[in-house]
Amino acid sequence: MQRIFVAGLIGLIFGAGIAMSGMANPAKVLNFFDIAGTWDPSLAFVTGGALLVTAIGYRFVLRRSTTVLTPQFHLPANRKLDVPLLAGSAVFGVAGESQDFVPVAPSRRLASASHPHGFSWGPCSLASRSPA
Repeated sequence: MQRIFVAGLIGLIFGAGIAMSGMANPAKVLNFFDIAGTWDPSLAFVTGGALLVTAIGYRFVLRRSTTVLTPQFHLPANRKLDVPLLAGSAVFGVAGESQDFVPVAPSRRLASASHPHGFSWGPCSLASRSPA
């Protein structure tokens, strides 16, 4: 139960960060990709800040012998870029783009019953995940 609570708390913090940075707004994300038009570089700064915090956090966390909630770390053993990883990423991207979803905010969009593609995005997202 404690792990579920902590995971939910982390999700809330992540969602709040996405909302505060404006990255839940599809127009803001699409403007990042519109280099020739109304380009908005703020997504790069948000991503860079997230990478910096993550890199610093990993340096501290990986010095520990155990995690706070489990007796061992569960890190991926495969560090190679292989076909299942790249194919899963491509399917995820195509599914998100074709359904007019912003991949960083799917739960917010899916929570809206008024979105016409909410039910088809979930299976496409799950299909993009490669088995471990």
